[in-house]
Amino acid sequence: MIPELAAPPQAGQETTDPRARRDHGGGLDHAIKRFGGARHEWIDLSTGINPDPYPIGQLETADWAALPDHGAFSDLTAAARRFWGVPDGAAILPAPGASALIARIPALVKPGRVHITTPTYNEHAAAFLAHSWQVTDTRNGDARVVVHPNNPDGHLWSPVDTDAQLSVIDESFCDVTPDATMIHLAERPGTIVLKSFGKFWGLAGLRLGFAIARPDIIARLNDMTGPWAVSGPALRIGTRALDDLDWASETRQRLTRDAARLDTAMTANGAALVGGTSLFRLYHVNKAAEWQERLAQARIWSRIFPYSDHFLRLGLPPVNGWQQLESAL
Repeated sequence: MIPELAAPPQAGQETTDPRARRDHGGGLDHAIKRFGGARHEWIDLSTGINPDPYPIGQLETADWAALPDHGAFSDLTAAARRFWGVPDGAAILPAPGASALIARIPALVKPGRVHITTPTYNEHAAAFLAHSWQVTDTRNGDARVVVHPNNPDGHLWSPVDTDAQLSVIDESFCDVTPDATMIHLAERPGTIVLKSFGKFWGLAGLRLGFAIARPDIIARLNDMTGPWAVSGPALRIGTRALDDLDWASETRQRLTRDAARLDTAMTANGAALVGGTSLFRLYHVNKAAEWQERLAQARIWSRIFPYSDHFLRLGLPPVNGWQQLESAL
């Protein structure tokens, strides 16, 4: 059991810590405003989203018109349990995106010290800071967050890295490397495994994510998210996709091939591979801001980071975008 629920932060406790900034990929509207062009001319490689999304198929009118019922939630959680091999001692909570869960998790425990090794996805630090936690990069504290594999460098963690009273294992990008999952830890007290539907299945706009943990934790997160947090279309599409094992297998193979193609193109033009996953690649370049601007002139949006002058991250282009990227390089 984890400790009693913390009180919400009081007004006026907002932090000025720079780690509280939400620095993300995306923002294509900003790129268009700065560099010009029409949206259809651009390729957004600033995110790690599968550019060939799962085919959603047909939806029923009731998916849109009716409140989601218990059966639809049960179907989705059953499909998730099968797909990820969730242990019997863990429960599953679907939510409107993993980010909605990240924002609520710090409220499960009274504020203390949370260990987050950087660089990583900065939404976790921002969420803990918003709940009056102290974020530290030294290995001690009441909570621990690992992004597995890590964003942006693809580092894989091990169970010994998740030994805090409250341990969050963010596996948003782990579906490309399913053998690396730490889902078996989800039935351990105080451990929460997060899954994102938008990345691997390429349907970020659907807003679907999952928390997997012991039933006591899931019950409290469920109270925080409220009823009907996931839409009817998301329930149906998510269930359908999680049950489609052939699509998942074929997609992993394609992503691996495309990541290798991207590495070849980038290293041939002077970039050095740092790491990543088959959904995004991290490169060391001479001047990242200049690379971003040069690619933007060719209507390709990339990701750079405020903490590094040399890191450039690229997602995979769609099938019809490879020539545009390779010509720009």
